[in-house]
Amino acid sequence: MDGFVIKGGKPLKGDVYISGAKNAAVAIIPAALLINGWCRIENVPHIGDVEVLLNILTQLGAEIRYEENDTIYINSENINSWKAPYEMVKSLRASYYLLGALMGRFKKAEVSFPGGCDFGFRPIDQHIKGFEALGAEVEIEHGLVKVKADRHVGSQIYLDVVSVGATINLMLAASTAGGLTIIENSAKEPHIVDVANFLNAMGADIKGAGTDVIKIRGVRELTGGAVHSIIPDQIEAGTFMLATAATCGDVKVRNVIPKHMESLTAKLIEMKVDVQENGEWIRVRGTDRLARANIKTLPYPGFPTDLHPPAAVLLSMASGTSTMTEGVWDLRFQYVDELKRMGANIKLEGRIAVFDGIPRLSGAPVKAMDLRAGAALVIAGLVADGVTHVHNAKYIDRGYERLEQKLLNLGADIYRKDL
Repeated sequence: MDGFVIKGGKPLKGDVYISGAKNAAVAIIPAALLINGWCRIENVPHIGDVEVLLNILTQLGAEIRYEENDTIYINSENINSWKAPYEMVKSLRASYYLLGALMGRFKKAEVSFPGGCDFGFRPIDQHIKGFEALGAEVEIEHGLVKVKADRHVGSQIYLDVVSVGATINLMLAASTAGGLTIIENSAKEPHIVDVANFLNAMGADIKGAGTDVIKIRGVRELTGGAVHSIIPDQIEAGTFMLATAATCGDVKVRNVIPKHMESLTAKLIEMKVDVQENGEWIRVRGTDRLARANIKTLPYPGFPTDLHPPAAVLLSMASGTSTMTEGVWDLRFQYVDELKRMGANIKLEGRIAVFDGIPRLSGAPVKAMDLRAGAALVIAGLVADGVTHVHNAKYIDRGYERLEQKLLNLGADIYRKDL
């Protein structure tokens, strides 16, 4: 099984270019099912989750081809099924976006329960509540979610919890519902705005994306012909910023939207890391005297839960006692035992991790348990004394494009190997 072998101790230096946002791509690609025609999507990341989704769309009858290295052409005119193939769906959390897209296209959908990384109990009750408000009947049978809407109508929907997935799914489903849909207490992440912009380019009428109230006036159908470029990946950018700070490096992170990074930038500055911003890049210069910090993950514009594990590596090396409070997923701490194998001093108290900082980590064989935990272990390997073997690179490949090559270009000693 693929893994990474990393020899630590080399500061990262140079420029790195950030790919398109994973969390936007995995919603925009299913959204193309709503379009009775073609679309051109640029800045598409070459990652595992995108590959799976494109294969699913092909199985459903879409024509897909790469026009350039990061540009795809999708023609959904001949979509002929509202049933997503089980074997592909089961490995992908974002597969639940197929429910909203197929419901918007056919007024019915059949998709198995989503897979992906395990962060604990992640219900889709808010999705179901919203679908029912739009006139659908929802049944769950033998692991399948079946949605059918004889009357597909707009409605007022209040989300009981702020949910990125439910917000996007309901935007997809409501785009073709008759009348006006209002989603209250909606999530505000940048990729929600990106999905709304893509849909609007195809003829949808969505206003308020990026705020806590989104209004969608349904249209009869979405037409093709538009071109959309996916926003830069906020989490990949943050991962490289944290890796640079951890290795006392000096890296200019390019193709990034600095506003999306404000919560991380503020914490890095608090930890005495030098951060400079320009319109499309952020320069990070590390320090060998990281100051302690307390971090709590929250929905955007708060500190992203996806940057929790990579940031934990920094906290494990900061002087004094730091804390990480997880405010989104209950099992986000699966990286803790692996960092302890590398010498980190971490204690868990419910949803709070307490870090007593140490000067250096030590290389060890470790195992990625999920995507972002895998990224954290790679960063830990970059700063550790000796050699680190990171098993289960498949998780990391789900969300990072050419991670080892980008790190090599910055001076890291890393290579891929069957471990």
